[in-house]
Amino acid sequence: MLNHVVLLKFKTGVAESDITKLEERLDDLPNKIPEILVYEFGRNTIPSERAYDFALVSLFANPESLERYRQHPDHLKVLDLIKDVSENIITTDFLGSDASSIKEKTPDMGLPDF
Repeated sequence: MLNHVVLLKFKTGVAESDITKLEERLDDLPNKIPEILVYEFGRNTIPSERAYDFALVSLFANPESLERYRQHPDHLKVLDLIKDVSENIITTDFLGSDASSIKEKTPDMGLPDF
């Protein structure tokens, strides 16, 4: 699976209503774009100097499905809003690993299973 991660640093003074509008539009994208398999986003909850204000994590079957998402008209509309409210945007895409394979290689430390 292909993980798509986006971090946003909002412009100084961005209106709360604009952030709420962004959240509403993001929330509706999985209903419009079938390539989205998993879609989570939210505001930063632990402020620090290096923290970004907002994060989006989504999961796609392959690079082709991510590209269809990127070109989808509804995504492009949301992207325009993201650009309007953000002073900085960072993104990365990576192929995820199976966490169970990591657990098999990790010694038991007496931690609870999640």
